[in-house]
Amino acid sequence: MRVLFMGDIVGKPGRTVIKKALPGLKKKEGIDFVIANGENAAGGSGLTPPICDELLSYGIDVITSGDHIWKKKEIVDYISTTDRVLRPLNYPAGAPGYGAVVVESAGGDKVGVINLLGRVFMAPLENPFAAGRREAERLKEKTPVIIVDIHAEATSEKIALGYYLEGMVSAVIGTHTHVQTADEKILPKGTAYISDCGMTGPFDGVIGRKKEQILARFLTQMPTHFEMAEGDVRINGVIVDVDAKTGEAEAITRVNLQDK
Repeated sequence: MRVLFMGDIVGKPGRTVIKKALPGLKKKEGIDFVIANGENAAGGSGLTPPICDELLSYGIDVITSGDHIWKKKEIVDYISTTDRVLRPLNYPAGAPGYGAVVVESAGGDKVGVINLLGRVFMAPLENPFAAGRREAERLKEKTPVIIVDIHAEATSEKIALGYYLEGMVSAVIGTHTHVQTADEKILPKGTAYISDCGMTGPFDGVIGRKKEQILARFLTQMPTHFEMAEGDVRINGVIVDVDAKTGEAEAITRVNLQDK
């Protein structure tokens, strides 16, 4: 089976390019299941219930998130009503919502999705390594196909997690930095890996925001309002080919689709 994972969706430009291009991409590449990190889909930071519903209606099967999941207060009640929108699994007990889910693809294969948040330069949550392995063992009882979103700042932490979960999950896919890396590979025990699958949104800016405002902040260190960039909108992500019977990854291919 073929799983498409789209990198951090940034604002309306990111949502618009998905609406426009995802159906054709799914058809062209024979995609069976779609995951996307959506934590920046609402104005560049956070998620709202209408935007979650919008993205799911475009053909995304599961939306993952990260450190910006609670930026919009409306999401707090909503996230407990659906398992198609995940918050990081390693938040403390009592946090609303779900950190993992098993969903059936259009072809009838079950896909497990785990959402983790790193701790290096991030919030001091539960250990993502321990939480991820625990959840992978639990999901293995339901499906051999498991995709992990590790939303983290440090490349070293992501690489280490890839090796820690190697052979237990089908793919460990990094998100958060909005910059696609060129280190995609299949680890020896059959787990696909990439440090960051990139950003779905406007590239004529600085990680999705207007470059003039970002430059002003760096030059003056004064508080600055950041607005969405608009030009050169792309879908970044990866396509992972997985043996649905064994859960082993057979290939991982970067996606960098520019809106024409």
